[in-house]
Formats: sequence, structure tokens, C-alpha cells
Amino acid sequence: MNWSYLIALSLIVLIYGCNEQVDLEPNSKRFLHAGWEFSLEGDDDWMLASVPGVVQLDLFKNDVIGDPYWQDNELKQRWIENENWIYKTQIIADAQIMSNEHVDLNFKGLDTYAKVYLNDELILEADNMFRSWSVDIKSLLNLGENELRIVFESPVSHNREIVEQYPHLLPSGNEAQDIPVKVSSFTRKAAYQFGWDWGPRFVTAGIWRPVILKTWNTARIENIFTTPSDVKTDKAIMNTVVELDVREAGFYTLEIGEELIEKELMLGFNTIEHAFVIDQPKLWWPNGAGEAHLYGQHVRLLYDNVLLDTSSVKFGVRTIELVNQPDTIGTSFYFKVNGKALFAKGANYIPQDVFLPRVQPRQYEELIVAVKEANMNMLRVWGGGIYERDLFYDLCDQHGILVWQDFMFAGSLYPNDDEFEANVAAEVIETIRRLRQHACLTLWCGNNEIEVAWKSWGWQDQYGYSETDSNAIWNNYKTMFYETIPELVEAHNPQVAYTPTSPLSNWGTAENFNHSTMHYWGVWHGKEPFESFSKNVGRFMVEYGFQSFPSIATLKMVLTDSNLSLDAPIMKHRQKSYIGNGLISKHIEQYYDTPQSFEEFVVRSQEVQARGLHMAIRSHIDAQPHCMGSLFWQLNDCWPGPSWSVIDYYGNKKQAYEAVKTEFSGGLITD
Repeated sequence: MNWSYLIALSLIVLIYGCNEQVDLEPNSKRFLHAGWEFSLEGDDDWMLASVPGVVQLDLFKNDVIGDPYWQDNELKQRWIENENWIYKTQIIADAQIMSNEHVDLNFKGLDTYAKVYLNDELILEADNMFRSWSVDIKSLLNLGENELRIVFESPVSHNREIVEQYPHLLPSGNEAQDIPVKVSSFTRKAAYQFGWDWGPRFVTAGIWRPVILKTWNTARIENIFTTPSDVKTDKAIMNTVVELDVREAGFYTLEIGEELIEKELMLGFNTIEHAFVIDQPKLWWPNGAGEAHLYGQHVRLLYDNVLLDTSSVKFGVRTIELVNQPDTIGTSFYFKVNGKALFAKGANYIPQDVFLPRVQPRQYEELIVAVKEANMNMLRVWGGGIYERDLFYDLCDQHGILVWQDFMFAGSLYPNDDEFEANVAAEVIETIRRLRQHACLTLWCGNNEIEVAWKSWGWQDQYGYSETDSNAIWNNYKTMFYETIPELVEAHNPQVAYTPTSPLSNWGTAENFNHSTMHYWGVWHGKEPFESFSKNVGRFMVEYGFQSFPSIATLKMVLTDSNLSLDAPIMKHRQKSYIGNGLISKHIEQYYDTPQSFEEFVVRSQEVQARGLHMAIRSHIDAQPHCMGSLFWQLNDCWPGPSWSVIDYYGNKKQAYEAVKTEFSGGLITD
């Protein structure tokens, strides 16, 4: 302890010990991001840690490991996922903090299995990367120093015994074959971090989102949600719902914009609804169809003329309707925005890094601007990643980018025990309540490719399921995605449509292209030529695409010159698709001469990807109104390597980006 700290602490004790009056502040928050250290459990070697962060980044910053993305460090650093890690810091509770009735310690994200101790007392056990966690620590705080310690258990070890004892072996298709016990299905954690066919396996742990100390008194604003209830060109009737946590019953004043609402509130959770009218509203439109206009609304909560809490939201005046019903062709699937049918132009979005905390705000801004400039109007947030941070949705609101939001379930089957289901329900409720305010939110989707996998991928034979097993597994699936999740959407966000899975139709037969959503992978997994894009056009194309390599400059950031070759073992390892390099080579030779160097191969790979996306998107647009949506796979990368992206990990645009921009030009919205 240094002298400056002793002096500061003495002043705190003096002030507090003399019982001097400390004026109460309105509800406030402060970030707890400084002074963190971390260590391998069982080791007393403490190193500086960054919060938000993850253990791999902290080890890298402390020179314990090299750059995780360099060469084959993915394999060399796999030991990290099998260890437990401890993080600690000090909370300095001054007189101002201690004067409040409630002091909440709020974790926006703990990855994933964490035990939190305050002054050696266990206060929280977390088990879901996608949830936030909060506990009132006022009664446990001491004036001055308080040790906050978090023990992160290996996410791989945590569920190993549960997986081995579970009555069925559940598919976890994203995990590599050399992983002896695959736990991702049982772990509420970003699935892509266990590996995918475009990214590496880095199973992270750490405090991946902000840590906040919240102080408050009497009551607080929990949530605000403003939505249109009736929209016409001359008038929009809006409804604001304010949810309050009240710890002292009485008469409160709520200021919503210019309106004052005096109301007696009961102890506990209170909901206040306020209807208001906007004359001659400026509508929120998707990119290419008009201005994405946003209104602002400020809310203040007062008690006995004392300001307790404030909050602000932005909202758009618009209507969005999913039309998914039988028609003369088969089964439609398209969106109406403000009463007009929209042709959706866009892409599938994945997380921008495996190590999520190092993605900077400017990277979000640059990416969404690139989406807008490529004439897109929709992004699908894919279900094997994360529910993105608020900034992502704010930018989509601002730039008119509709968001198709998957819940975080992808390509796997999941357990059906009560604890897992309760965990999922809490995750879904929190996610809906956090995101429902956004004008860009267009659709909730239960999962990615689980239903088509069950019906078409042969899981029953591959995993040796009996008829009894199959019935139990399928009933569990239906309960989660046809009952539990849609009921929660209906309860918390009925204004936005829900679909249980994507795709709703499989590309195996010609008839299926007449019905609902489609992931068309005949070109790639089916090894069909690009010309097949024009013959296989569904009602709404949610996935399709073709791989390419990032530029030589990008590859040189993570590989030595000796590994810039298709034959190099490290380059082969970096290609995560089982048919990737061979299929790219085949298509290059169809349209061009055989490359004479690896550098030429890289350039040609981008040229054939651009050609393929050009042919696919043109086929979809020309097929209106049979086809009313085209979302290619994929927009971006989570690391530097070959993939289906049109923008690489470092933000460099591939040739296919320009092809997409050209094909998506023009406003495709009709009466």
C-alpha cells in the first residue's frame, strides 16, 4: 500500500467516522475496470489484466504466449481452455458509495463458469456467457478496500462429466474430431469459439463485458420500451412502457418527454404505460428506401421532488410485418416495411473476433457503414455467435439496416434438464428486453439449421438413436423452439415476428424452393457449378456463398513467407472447410488459366468468389416476387484466413464486396 493511498483512505475514514452528512446523488454508476490482476489457479504469479477482456489476450499482453493468430498457435495454445483462472481487484468504497441504500455489483458478461467472491464471501455463481449478473453488495462492503475475486472454471472441464453421463450423445458439429469430449451443446457460450468451418478453436474465459458498480435509492428505472401502436402518414400513436423497481411505496413523478405523470407506486416491480401522438411523423425506413429517422425520448423519475433516476432511448416510427403464408407459388416469406413489400438485400454477420473485447467501436462503425455503402438493408445475426453489444444495434438503427436476430443455437442438439431450460429462458428474456427497443429489429429466429439437420443430415443413424431416443430428442426440440421461446417473444416483444428455425425448407428437391426460407449450399457442399445458382432460387435466400482467400498482405500479418503456399501444413490447417482449397482451385480453372503462383491463386480466388456472388444475387433479384430476400454468407471474418467473407478480419474489402455493391444497387421496395 503506497503513501498516497494511505492518505486517501485516512480522509475517507475521517469523513465517514465523523458522521458528516453526505448528499445523496441520483442513481449513478461507475465502471470497475482498473486495477485487475489475474493468475492461473494454484499459481501465485499475478499479472496485470484488462477488463473487459479474456485470458488469452491477457496472457498475450504479459508475454506468456505469442499472438494467438500467428502461424499454428491455435494448436499450441489449446492448453489454456483446460485451466482455471482467477481474476481479482479492489473495490474502494468511499463515503459517497456507502451512503446509498443499494450498491449493486453488475457484470454485463462473465465468460462462462464463474464464482464471484467479495471479501472471501461467495456472492454469485454465473453459468451463461450471454447473461448479465447483478447482486446487491451493500451489506458486505467495508469502508475502504474490498477484495473482489472471480474464479473462472475451465468451460471444457465444467461439463465433461455431465456430457459423459447424459443419456444421449448430442451432435456438436462445430467441434473438431480430435476433441475427446464435446461440451459446446451443454455450454451457454458462443459456439463458434469451439471451432467452425471458417474459424479457429479458442475457448475463452474472462470478464468479457463491462463491470459496473451501481448506486441507487428508493426506486430506479429498469427498462424503457417505446413502440408504435398505430402508424398513419398524418399521425402515429405511440406507446411507452416504463418499468420501475420500487423499494419504498408512495407517490412518484415520472417525466416522459414533456409529460408529467403523478402516480402511486407499490413496493416491488411497477409498470407504467404512456400513450402519445406524433403528428406528421417522419417514418424510419431501411437503407435505400428513405431516411432512417429516429426520435429521442428522455425519462426522469422523481420522489418528493428529488431526482432519483434518468434514462434516454431512441425509437423509430415504422411498422414491420413478416408475410409467411401459402400463396399461388407455395409459401411466401418476405417483409413489409411501413406497408410496402421489401426485397431484403444483405448478408450474414458473425462476431468480428474470437476475442470479443478487443473489437473497437470504430470497427463496428466502419463495418456498418460498409454495409450501408454496399446497398444492403438487412443483416442476419447468426446463431452461433453472440447477441451483439448495444452499439451494433444503435448503428443499424442509425443507418437503416434491418436485423434478423437468431437466438444463440446453431447446428447442435441441446440437453433438456430443468436447470438448462431455466438458464435458457432467463437468457432469452434478458435478450428480448435489451434489444426490443431498436427500430432495426425485424425478426426473432429460434436457431440456425437444427431442424434441417435433424431431418436431412442423418444424425439419427450417425449417433445410433433408437426410435425412443429420437422421439425424446425431437420432442425436446419442439418444446424449446415451438413453445418456450416463442411464448417468451410473445410475452415480451409481440410486435416482432418469430420463426422457429432457418431454413424452413431444404435445398434437396426442386419443390422445396417454392417454400419459405432456404440455405442453398448446392454450390459448395454439393460441389455444383455457379450456373446452379440461377436454377435454384428460393422464396427467401438466407444463406449461400463461396470461399476466397484474404489478400497476401493480410496473410503475411499472421504467416511467415515459407507458409504462403497451399501445400504448407500450416496453410492447410488454416483452411477450415473440408473441401475448401480443392473447390476454389476447381472453379479458378473453370474460368481462368491455372495460377502460376500462390499470389496469383489468392487473387483468382477473390475473382471467382465475386463471380459466384454476382451470379447468385442477380438470379435472386431477377426472380422477384418469387424470391424476396438475398442474404449471402458471409459479411465478415473473426480471424485472418480463407472463408466466405467479403470483408476480411482487418476490414479490407475483397473483390466480392464490389460485386455485391453493384448487384444490390437500386431501391427494391414495392407497393
